[in-house]
Amino acid sequence: MAILVLGGAGYIGSHTVYELIDAGREVVIADNLETGHIEAVHPKAKFYQGDIRDRAFIDSVFDNEPIDGVIHFAANSLVGESMVDPLKYYDNNLCGTKVLLESMVAHNIGKIVFSSTAATYGEPERVPILETDRTKPTNCYGETKLSMEKMFQWTSAAHGLRFVSLRYFNACGAHVSGKIGEAHSPETHLIPLILQVPNGQREKISIFGDDYDTKDGTCIRDYIHVTDLAQAHILAMDYLMAGGENNIFNLGNGVGFTVKEVIDTARKVTGHPIPAETVPRRAGDPAQLIASSDKARSVLGWNPQHADLEEIISTAWNWHKNHPNGFAK
Repeated sequence: MAILVLGGAGYIGSHTVYELIDAGREVVIADNLETGHIEAVHPKAKFYQGDIRDRAFIDSVFDNEPIDGVIHFAANSLVGESMVDPLKYYDNNLCGTKVLLESMVAHNIGKIVFSSTAATYGEPERVPILETDRTKPTNCYGETKLSMEKMFQWTSAAHGLRFVSLRYFNACGAHVSGKIGEAHSPETHLIPLILQVPNGQREKISIFGDDYDTKDGTCIRDYIHVTDLAQAHILAMDYLMAGGENNIFNLGNGVGFTVKEVIDTARKVTGHPIPAETVPRRAGDPAQLIASSDKARSVLGWNPQHADLEEIISTAWNWHKNHPNGFAK
């Protein structure tokens, strides 16, 4: 039996496929390549190009492949874009998931692991954030992800589907082999943006506000290596296959780093001075976001192996310095 990875040509999806195949699993990928890259597809995975909003396409995958469970990464995920084009996010994230679930129910496929987000919480009431904390998204992206979680819950109640939702924070780093890594256009994530400076693609990095109530005035975030995230998705699928009930897990290292700490570590790793300038705050940026992942550790047995910030940035730099234009030749 195979695992279907939706969005398996994207950043986190492709790393999860690599880990699945290293673990001896059979993998099928479905991706429309809107933001994914065919070059990131593992050569041992079976690949279908198509869109989960297309019922005939997703039916054909389930008809042709012995799918035992689904890992769902197929969603748009840019916070800023979601605020200026919210209907795109409702169309792809919610309508796509509705079509997917209709097909899963029709094909009697009852297990799904969902790539959710810490954006479901909005402004945290406390740090570290627990799975039981209030969910009140402050952007359309987080709202659609929370709505997707609710869609799984109601589908479960009606049809017996079982799901795990994984809410995680700042995915970063690259595969230790250097074969795949982060390649977004436009790039919005801090570590790749920082590394564009030593790569000669930008003159300096901007720090959005240095007057937050943190140790050095800059925002604190919980950074987690993409391979550790991938392992959590596999453990979640194993949990469902062993009969586990519906569940939600935070994924994070439980420690936060400030923007200035990330820049300083990148300077150390790259040997480049990386000039930085402080600019005004961005609207809606919480001072700190840190996850409690105690539940994932105790229930799933998840144990991040790449929590050291220097190691995270080293793997990212290994990818970006050798692939300055991502997967483009």
